Amino acid sequence: MARSQNSFMKKQLEQKRLKKKKDKEERKQERQENSAGGGLENMMVYVDKFGNFSSTPPEEENKVGTPESRRRPPAKGESKDAAE
Repeated sequence: MARSQNSFMKKQLEQKRLKKKKDKEERKQERQENSAGGGLENMMVYVDKFGNFSSTPPEEENKVGTPESRRRPPAKGESKDAAE
């Protein structure tokens, strides 16, 4: 008798597991159908120089040269011309 009860419980657990899996798959499918959609473009956020977020890319500024303070110093054995 114990053997049949054990077998019954195994079947019940298996059915429960399969039902849970099916429900999860249905929820996943529903989320995909009802999603707002869009790809990377809809998720992009730009940050301006003041730290504000915007959905449009910042305007390009014309930079004539790199300021001296932003240049890296030459490494040992490297000439000044190679650092530029």
